Amino acid sequence: QVQLVESGGGLVQPGGSLRLSCAASGSIVSSRDMGWYRQAPGKQRELVATVTSAGTTNYADSVKGRFTISGDNAKNTVFLQMNSLKVDDTAVYYCTALLDLSGSTYFSRYWGQGTQVTVSS
Repeated sequence: QVQLVESGGGLVQPGGSLRLSCAASGSIVSSRDMGWYRQAPGKQRELVATVTSAGTTNYADSVKGRFTISGDNAKNTVFLQMNSLKVDDTAVYYCTALLDLSGSTYFSRYWGQGTQVTVSS
């Protein structure tokens, strides 16, 4: 019923920029938070950034000052502006959202299919 679709991934040189987008669709009543995780080859999935419905943002230490997360709660959409990209930023980036669905008693976390970000010269 719910889909989270990411876009904006691709290949970029070190020091470059990329902007990721994620839109959640379905019978969504409200979004508690939305954010981004990433998983590099051979590594565990890690949090990158999140934004709550109240506008509170959180960032991994490794991306502070370089990445900016923003969201449109009314549209259940979240963005990740990535600047000064490093090779270590290479990973599959996954969008996630904590959503209340129409007709549901509980809220649940949903995930997108992921988008590849490759930083290479």
